[in-house]
Amino acid sequence: MKDITGDGEFVGDFRNDFIDFGWSTFTPEEQERKRAIELNNGRAAQMGILGLMVHEMLPSHDPYVINGLLGAPVDFNAGF
Repeated sequence: MKDITGDGEFVGDFRNDFIDFGWSTFTPEEQERKRAIELNNGRAAQMGILGLMVHEMLPSHDPYVINGLLGAPVDFNAGF
């Protein structure tokens, strides 16, 4: 993405005066707080995707991989 107007207030500000959603009505403190919240949400989303990718690469025969890593393997379908 590219900052079309070239007058972004901060890094990652890609607004082009088409849709503002009232951003300019917030105080600078509110804007900073909302940017921090959005940054944290983005980090949480990245960690969630990383967890999905790691889970996809785990061996499918043992859904409780952590038990095997800790030395207490459990047969998943034992007794059923």
